[in-house]
Amino acid sequence: MSRKKNKTNLTKSEFRSTAAIAAIYMSRLLGLFMIYPVFAHFAEGMPGATPTTVGLALGAYGLTQGVLQIPFGLLSDKLGRRTMVALGLIVFCIGSIVAALSGSIWGILLGRALQGAGAIGSVLLASVADVTRTEVRTSAMAIVGVSIGFSFMVAVVLGPLVASFAGLAGIFWLTAALAVIGIAIAMSVLPTREIHEAGVGIAPTGFRQLLTNRGLLQLDFAIFILHATMTALFLAVPGIVSATMGLHGGSAWVLYLPVLIAAAGLMVPFVIAAEKHGRMNQVRLLAIALIGLSELLMLVLGGSAIAVVAALVIFFTAFTVLEAILPSLLTKTAPATAKGTASGIYSSSQFIGIFFGGTVGGLAMEHGGQAALLAFVLAMAVIWGATLVKGAAQRPA
Repeated sequence: MSRKKNKTNLTKSEFRSTAAIAAIYMSRLLGLFMIYPVFAHFAEGMPGATPTTVGLALGAYGLTQGVLQIPFGLLSDKLGRRTMVALGLIVFCIGSIVAALSGSIWGILLGRALQGAGAIGSVLLASVADVTRTEVRTSAMAIVGVSIGFSFMVAVVLGPLVASFAGLAGIFWLTAALAVIGIAIAMSVLPTREIHEAGVGIAPTGFRQLLTNRGLLQLDFAIFILHATMTALFLAVPGIVSATMGLHGGSAWVLYLPVLIAAAGLMVPFVIAAEKHGRMNQVRLLAIALIGLSELLMLVLGGSAIAVVAALVIFFTAFTVLEAILPSLLTKTAPATAKGTASGIYSSSQFIGIFFGGTVGGLAMEHGGQAALLAFVLAMAVIWGATLVKGAAQRPA
């Protein structure tokens, strides 16, 4: 009995390795997410700052990340995961320093683009596969997914706190320090030589198969839209919070802390229903509907502090639920012979979504104000939900 149980549970070694990889994820994502709740506020007075350029600076990271995910994955198969993770984090650290030293929006845009050039997302996902058995890999990926959601929640509170006494530059300096911590973890934990099972690496020959797989395309589209909505939303939220509650920049943590504690508690039953009770599709569709509801509340009742708080709780709950369950769905949907390639495409979709949300959201904000931006985010949620419903209807019974 115990032997059988061990086959379907992470061993201590697998758990330690997975937790370390999740920690590397967190060291990088904490820095990236920390600027979201304060960037639009602090960037206002910078030379060259307009809603469009602020959106570009916020999303530039996603473009270079998206473009370089697959090359990093391929090189990690040849040079080793540890080497590429360390190299990526060094580039990320340099970009953070460039942004910290910049006095204009263009310097921050360059720094953000350099941060994104350290594109190690697909390498870390492949590393999880290297250190775990096939039968427990979904559990390991779920740990990574939860760590991503947790990073977001901590960063949204920590960012305003850091900015309150160190400004925007302080966030970038802390991001650089977190990158160094990530390098130390990678050098001490990631193996120097991987044992690649079938489908663990990044295989260019698998692209055609994956780009015609409806289930994977839905997941790629999902992570694209999820991060596009989040990036676009944070171009408007600082202004809305300032107008309705008088919380500016560094003081916004007073709002985000209780909002995220509430969201963390609310997300748990959703994740349990999805993972333990097999209701992945229902939970996913409900979370999308909640994102749409949050945008509708801010669009219609954005002048009410109570409505804004409710909208933020709803959005953060849905966002963290989806961040937790989508990587698990990916491992269940991807063919056994192309999991690594599927992870690379998925990661690229996520980061290109960040660029899309920041760029188009910035344009919407500049030409139509907050209402146009919120309408844009709402439209993305509606399209996303309609696509999922249509896909479910077309699935054979």
